[in-house]
Amino acid sequence: MLFSFENVAFGYGDNLIFSDVNFAVNEGERVALIGSNGEGKTTLIRLALGELAPDSGKIFVKNGIRVGYLAQNGGYTSGNTVLQEMNEVFAQDFQAIAKLEQLSAELSAADSQSLFAQLSAKIEGLNKLVSSRDSYNVDVKIRTVLNGMGFESYYNRVIDSMSGGEKTRLKLARLLLESPDLLVLDEPTNHLDIPTLFWLEDYLQSFKGAIVAVSHDRYFLDRICTRTIELEHGQLSAYPGNYTKYKQLKAERVARQQKEYEAQQQQIAKLQDYVARNIVRATTAKSAQSRVKKLEKTEVLQKPYLPPKPPEYRFTYTDRPYENVLTIKNLNLEIGGKRLISGGQLDLVRGRKLALVGENGSGKTTLLKSIAAGRGEIERGRFVRIALYDQEGLNLNPENTVLAELWERHVGATQTEMRGLLARSGLFEEDMQKQVKNLSGGERAKLALCILQCENANLLLLDEPTNHLDLPARESLERALKQFDGTLLFVSHDRYFIQALADSVAEIEGQKLNVYQGDYEYYRSCKARERAEALAAEEQKKSAVREEKSRDSYRSKKDRAQEARRKERTKQLEEQISALEGEEEEINSALANPAVTADYVKVNELTAKLSRIKTLLDGLYNEYADMIQ
Repeated sequence: MLFSFENVAFGYGDNLIFSDVNFAVNEGERVALIGSNGEGKTTLIRLALGELAPDSGKIFVKNGIRVGYLAQNGGYTSGNTVLQEMNEVFAQDFQAIAKLEQLSAELSAADSQSLFAQLSAKIEGLNKLVSSRDSYNVDVKIRTVLNGMGFESYYNRVIDSMSGGEKTRLKLARLLLESPDLLVLDEPTNHLDIPTLFWLEDYLQSFKGAIVAVSHDRYFLDRICTRTIELEHGQLSAYPGNYTKYKQLKAERVARQQKEYEAQQQQIAKLQDYVARNIVRATTAKSAQSRVKKLEKTEVLQKPYLPPKPPEYRFTYTDRPYENVLTIKNLNLEIGGKRLISGGQLDLVRGRKLALVGENGSGKTTLLKSIAAGRGEIERGRFVRIALYDQEGLNLNPENTVLAELWERHVGATQTEMRGLLARSGLFEEDMQKQVKNLSGGERAKLALCILQCENANLLLLDEPTNHLDLPARESLERALKQFDGTLLFVSHDRYFIQALADSVAEIEGQKLNVYQGDYEYYRSCKARERAEALAAEEQKKSAVREEKSRDSYRSKKDRAQEARRKERTKQLEEQISALEGEEEEINSALANPAVTADYVKVNELTAKLSRIKTLLDGLYNEYADMIQ
């Protein structure tokens, strides 16, 4: 056990945040900590880290535990370069290697048997330390993490010159290299693009310490966590399994508790009615009194807490478009002199839901705005009506009130209708007179989605629609868009959202617009195959170069025999690696399938198998690297 809470309560003044909190985190566990904003997730973390003291109850922490904590926007200040900062993590390793080199030099110059023996003993001890810490592979570890986290071209950049998001991402990279006993992550995916997210999830699956993660990224929670803890209405509830399993178990628990509560309330009402009618009658007073005693002994169940109703969205249209909704031919897209897409082609037919993906800055938002503006190379079908959701809200008038902003766009509606629509979208009476410029990110998003519902569009263009929405609002939006039988083209970093909606995926990569006619998992499998083919082609090229060099040099009979053995073993390694990578890909695909992740026993089996495969692959990769040098 790394730490535990026993009957912990905490509040600020008269504001009680939570009470009677009991839970523990054990070694190697992967825990998701979820709850609405303001429920106290960060406070709970600060209590576990000792930054706050509980009002009551006890918190036990294992002696000597090494904790790595990534706070939201938790970068740091440093005059070091990126590489210098990461090297500091392994200062002991560099010192040990330097000392070993020094002792080896002294050993070669030793002029007495006793000095030789002393130096040999010291060298043996240092060799054991270096071997146990894998010190000679420190450089590989650093570059693996930095490259995976997107810093391959940042090695010599000074940290103080980086943006806040980059600093937070770098702090996470350092924590991964430090490999603590407990890794506490507060919204770790906020500043990561999709390729980096997948790399991080793969890395964390082989991480040996425990993880406690606070995140709105449901896909991340599904892939990483095997237990879910929810803070809700000042109480904590724990569920086995990942986020998808939690949703199922919570729904079952709430339904059961509501049923038990209602049954007891009916029983209590019957007893009270009997007592009221019979307590004053001589013939029935005794039996009525026995029911009074039964009522007094009854432990009344607490009414289950039902969270506030999430926003409700509904997207409709009146004009049905022709089959071909959108056609893009030979699109060349630029912004600020930078070419984003060259010769782009895209056909979008009625009723399809297409996710547009690509790295940050690849041109996704620019393409959506170009479609909305109706560029020459972009042809709309007949009766197509477009509405654009702009994540930056630039089409909103900052001086308007919320009610005026909506009403000005739909002057034919009554004020009652507009107020009702705003309320269903999660903006209530106190929000309606706020000026748009004073809205929070979540309120602005709800207003923009409210406006979108009124557009009567049969083609929706959505740019990061889940940004600033909490999990209930995201799930409500997902349900509404699933029910929408029009056409959808959307950009999102929320992979759970993409998986729930997309029936095809378009990717902007290397100035090309590539379309994959399948859902998000199909797209991922295609990308994995493309990467494998590219690596195989690169290795084939390197192999041809090596063979050419080999033919140009004289080799003895012994050398030729060794080369033959090396080639045979290399072939064996490639076959073994290919087979294991295939198993790894199948398991990762299964773990991303909600039907599989709903079974937490199966998830644990697959995760254990995946860990064994990664261990085997690490050994094979190292041997393969030695073979091809």
